[in-house]
This record gives sequence, structure tokens and C-alpha cells, in this order.
Amino acid sequence: MNHAQPPQDQDTYKTLLESTKAIPWKIDWASKRFSYIGPQIEALLGWTPDSWQSVEDWVARMHEEDRERVFNFCVSQSLQGRDHEADYRALTADGGVVWIRDVVHVIRAANGEPEALIGFMFDISERKQTEQQLLDLQKQLEMLSYQDGLTGVANRRRFEEVLAREWLEACQHQQPLALMMIDIDYFKQFNDFHGHLKGDEILKQVANTLARAGTRAKDFFARFGGEEFAWILPDTDLAAAGKIAERCRNLIFKAQIPHPDSAISQLLTISVGVGSMIPTTADELKDFVADVDRLMYLAKHQGRGRIILQTSA
Repeated sequence: MNHAQPPQDQDTYKTLLESTKAIPWKIDWASKRFSYIGPQIEALLGWTPDSWQSVEDWVARMHEEDRERVFNFCVSQSLQGRDHEADYRALTADGGVVWIRDVVHVIRAANGEPEALIGFMFDISERKQTEQQLLDLQKQLEMLSYQDGLTGVANRRRFEEVLAREWLEACQHQQPLALMMIDIDYFKQFNDFHGHLKGDEILKQVANTLARAGTRAKDFFARFGGEEFAWILPDTDLAAAGKIAERCRNLIFKAQIPHPDSAISQLLTISVGVGSMIPTTADELKDFVADVDRLMYLAKHQGRGRIILQTSA
């Protein structure tokens, strides 16, 4: 009994295939040449169907950053007789880019070797654009979660993550790690007299001023909480950290921020505690932070507007 499809049925199937947005195609495995590609390809990419002669044309019309990855993946999957999908950027005839998802079915001969590949190309540009927008939004939300909402500098959460990472690095490489804790003197009195809105403005100004004290990209500044700020200074000994602390104090002085309610100056001042150590696995990070925090409060108890450096045990 002859099960061959009548010519009119073949024409019907062809018409149906060529009326969809998906672009059908077929490649002969032995010759690596296209035996068919839907005419929709021209509307999408600008290349005429008869210009798609071989696999080389397919590869050449793929973004250079995607070529090797996609080609190697498709060949390996086809050799194993596995149906597969691949996303890549296709180049248009006028130099543009369209995101494509190729869905591939492997036709195998009796001996199991690939005989032909048939598949559909789908335009997924809109989907990719949406995915990118979601990724951008996720990055933005992540950035905001690490940013102090008032001052715009890094927040306590980010500070703790960076400090933990730098502590581990210092332990592994046996390098000094310095920490500086900074507090605005008599800030409660400033808020009580001028109000919290003015106080918020001063916090922003102080944050922006202190953020300029670092000299290297790896130096890290954050708002620790309230009117407290902190500098993490990797690979920095106590003497070098002390110079950064002096720079902080000088920058604040040069800012000339009025503070008539301060008991020590008509200008806003800061108290700073500075410590540095080469940590070992026997040391605890929380103890180091507590020690530097105590140095800052010692600076306040000794009259404010000063820097207290860590002393040897």
C-alpha cells in the first residue's frame, strides 16, 4: 500500500509552514547544505532564501561572540542524535541584530548517524529585551539594597559584607587591614536646634566630604549608622591609616560647616578611631570592629574633634 502524500497535501503543508512566524529549515548532514529555508527569513533578517546555501552562511550570519559557542554546541548535540535548542544573535543584511531561538530535530539514519537536521527559527528579540530589563531592574534593586537611602554611600549591610571579604583576604595573604570609625561631634545638639531636615542635609554633606578621603579604588567608605561612618582600608598599616584619618578631619574642616551648638567649635568636627592589624585564623573580626569602635568613643571622651590610634598591647 502506498502511503506517499499526494502533491496537493505537500503544497498544503508547505503553505502552512510558510505562513507562520517561525522560520522552517532543513540541512543535509553529509553536505552541510540547506535543502530548504522558509521565505520568512528575508522579512526577518533581510537575507534572501537562496542566499542560505550552507552551514557556513548560517555561522557567518551569527554574532561573532556567539559563533563558536553555538556552533560547537549544535554539532555535539547533533552527533549524539539529541534534539536541542540554541539562542543566539543573528546578523541582519543591513547590519542589525535579531535574537533567534533555533529549535532543532535530528533525523538519524538506520545506523544511528545524523542524516539531516530540521528545525524552526523563532524571533525572540522582544523576550530577550524583557529579560534584559528584568536583569537591569534586579541589578538596580541589588544596588539600592546596598546603598544608604539618605546619603547615597554604601550602607551597613554592604559595609559588613566588604569587611568580611577583606578580613578573609588579609588572613590568607597576611596583609594588614585597617578600619576607621568616624562620628560627628554633638550631632544630637545640631538636630535638636536645627531640626532633622537640616540634620539630614548635614549628614549628606559630611558623607560626600568624607568619601573623598580615600586614595585607592579598593578603599571602601560606608555609613555605619546614625551619624557614624567608616572606612575599610585593605593592605594598610596604622601609620598610613592615620594619614587617611587626618585627611578626613582636614576635609571636614575645609568644608566649614557651621555648628554653633557644639561645645568645642563653631564648626562641625569629627571624632575618629583607627585600628590596623594582620589578622590570623585565631582572631575574630567582631573583636576588631569593637576595638576600633571603642577607640572612636575614647576620642569623644577625651574631648572630641580628635583622632585616636590603636596602641600596641
